[in-house]
Amino acid sequence: MKNYIIAVLLALFASSVYGQHKKPDINIVFIGNSITQGAQLSDPATEAPPATTVAYLQKQKNLGAINFSNQGHSGYTTLDFLPGTDTFAKVEEAANSFADKNALLIFSIKLGTNDSAIQGPHGAPVAPEAYQNNIKAIADKLLTDFPRAIIIFQHPLWYSPNTYNGARYLQEGLNRLQSYLPLINSLVDSYATTQPKRVFVGDTKAFGYFEKNHLTDLTPENGRQGTFYLHPNKKGAEALGVFWGQAINKIIKRNF
Repeated sequence: MKNYIIAVLLALFASSVYGQHKKPDINIVFIGNSITQGAQLSDPATEAPPATTVAYLQKQKNLGAINFSNQGHSGYTTLDFLPGTDTFAKVEEAANSFADKNALLIFSIKLGTNDSAIQGPHGAPVAPEAYQNNIKAIADKLLTDFPRAIIIFQHPLWYSPNTYNGARYLQEGLNRLQSYLPLINSLVDSYATTQPKRVFVGDTKAFGYFEKNHLTDLTPENGRQGTFYLHPNKKGAEALGVFWGQAINKIIKRNF
């Protein structure tokens, strides 16, 4: 009986140790525009969506250490992140700079807001097919250069149909932005056989959330057609961090 008890205790101890070691450590590179960068926030380093996403993930008991790099750039489109650009090189440099090379490397991508503009940002307006081709080119290169990495495409966010600052968006831009969403989903579906469990759709809920809660969660900004809503305020950035964090952790739980 004594030997049996010892054996059971050893098995439980081994199981506990194994469970602890199974917690994945994570490195995340966030790719995006001014929303990712943290425009309109007083302290982007701690308040921008990448920081609030990581704050959420650090509270999850199933995860290990988490490190991240915010590669959000104000005004940037998918064209600015294409392979061969300086921006893409900096994304890869950020991914290579993480100290823990055994951690799960995640590229969290949210692009499309500036692509959808009528006029202003690089290449805008970006047609839906061109948008899909661009994000595919970005994903393909990252998958090749980082064979153990995964990519998560977060859906772009709603903005008010009178948005017109240095760039012109308006209802036409919002309609174009919404046309990108099913193309993100179909692109991810296309990787299911060629790159299984490497490319995922992340958050899809924040678009509707910000449309409904823009008065409380987006910053009012003066534009050429009145007050518009585009960038999350501190409350909105915290909410977006939860949306992204939940999506990322759901993917990790199901696949890693």
